Amino acid sequence: MSRLLLLSSAMAGDTGYLAWTRPLIKDFLSVHPVRITRALFIPHAGVSKGFDTYLDHVRAALDLGDITLDSLHDSDDPESAIRRAEALIVGGGNTFALVSRLYDLNLMDVIRKRVGEGLPYIGWSAGANLAGPTLCTTNDMPIVEPPSFRTLELVPFQINPHFIVDKSAGHHGESREERLIEYLALNPGMQVVALPEGTALRQEGEHFELLGNRDAWLLTHQGTRALQAGQACDGLRGSEGTGDDPKAP
Repeated sequence: MSRLLLLSSAMAGDTGYLAWTRPLIKDFLSVHPVRITRALFIPHAGVSKGFDTYLDHVRAALDLGDITLDSLHDSDDPESAIRRAEALIVGGGNTFALVSRLYDLNLMDVIRKRVGEGLPYIGWSAGANLAGPTLCTTNDMPIVEPPSFRTLELVPFQINPHFIVDKSAGHHGESREERLIEYLALNPGMQVVALPEGTALRQEGEHFELLGNRDAWLLTHQGTRALQAGQACDGLRGSEGTGDDPKAP
């Protein structure tokens, strides 16, 4: 049974780093059928700070108690680290960097397989993007060129974290919604779940639930509708096809 917790952001409003995510993450890990004693952090979306610093910040912010938080970058054998992991936590940063580094380490397939077997997966921002079919609905700049836009396909729909409704007064560029509509114009069979900061999507098997106190949005080629906070989202059907990946291997 797939177990996912996909968080829009590390921060929401004026809360501290990962503060709003902490109770959601602790609850998600605590109800796993097998007691979790160690979780593996993947810091590879980080760009502006080193992986050691990133790990220290996450350890302090999450304060997982009896669960030890290890990091993938400390392992001499990353594939074995994924295979031994009891839970995965994928941090935010730049999605292009994250995807490129995981391809370089040849880890995409093993992560996909382990999560499909029931390994709990937690990701925020870029880590949430990674769970979708492709990285095409990230907000990030393409600072590196990964070998493929294909990501983990843990859920059958695209994800857009940090979603903002409308745009600031005086801003003449496209809104976030307009950019997602452009994606759907060329990928009309896809769905996009747009998660505002402070929201998360939790999957337990076939059941999806929107967490947080704000609505999220489901965008399709036919239009946009709200996903209500605190409600089940089991109608998410995914795609009629995964869309075209111009860099598919």
